[in-house]
Amino acid sequence: MHRTGELYGQFQTLEQQKESATLGMWIFLVTEVLFFGGMFLTYTINRHYFFTAFGIGSNTLDITLGTVNTIVLIMSSFTMAMAVWSAQTGKKKLVPLFLILTLSLGCVFLGIKFVEYKQKFEHHLIPGRNFDITYRSSRPAPGDDPKEIALEKEEVEKALASDPDADSHAQLYFSLYFAMTGLHALHMLVGVGLIVWLIKASLRGRFTPQYNTPVEIVGLYWHFVDIVWIYLFPLLYLIDRHR
Repeated sequence: MHRTGELYGQFQTLEQQKESATLGMWIFLVTEVLFFGGMFLTYTINRHYFFTAFGIGSNTLDITLGTVNTIVLIMSSFTMAMAVWSAQTGKKKLVPLFLILTLSLGCVFLGIKFVEYKQKFEHHLIPGRNFDITYRSSRPAPGDDPKEIALEKEEVEKALASDPDADSHAQLYFSLYFAMTGLHALHMLVGVGLIVWLIKASLRGRFTPQYNTPVEIVGLYWHFVDIVWIYLFPLLYLIDRHR
């Protein structure tokens, strides 16, 4: 395809090229909203029918790690916005700096999510044959807080008393938890790859006030991924949260 500098042959101006790319990204994000929307709807319906089981499932999550991850993503949105601003205003040296900060925060998020997943394996909260919602409260680890374990055990016993199938319904909660957070993590990995590409291009001084479309487009994608987490956090971590 013919290309003059950063302008591709099918466009007359860089502005027209930027508008087309932005429109394409917004259309893509709309399809992503529909994609995630189906999962949110599935969650909402099952949350309504299995309120108690979803509540005890949520209370087994580590609220501290979830909160830290939320703060990390909000900070990454800020650094991404600063990278876009730096590219638009011609501050070439700041563009890779803010992109590297965004990349670092994204990797921190994924690292914390890995720790959470590891906890679920250790506590037998992976849907399947070995799933056991009572495992952690009945077999506490040496470092667990006795008061927290006692409270969790009481909650689980009450849930099983009111819903004999709470263990099976809790599996449904964790199936949605892993599906939703796993899909979000996959989008994060894609974003990390795009940011690495932007960093390499920015170090070569490619982005200027006249041409910064890739930074803006990736910025839109990154903000979308962050917004999805803003919805996931209260839905997964804060329902029936009282401890």
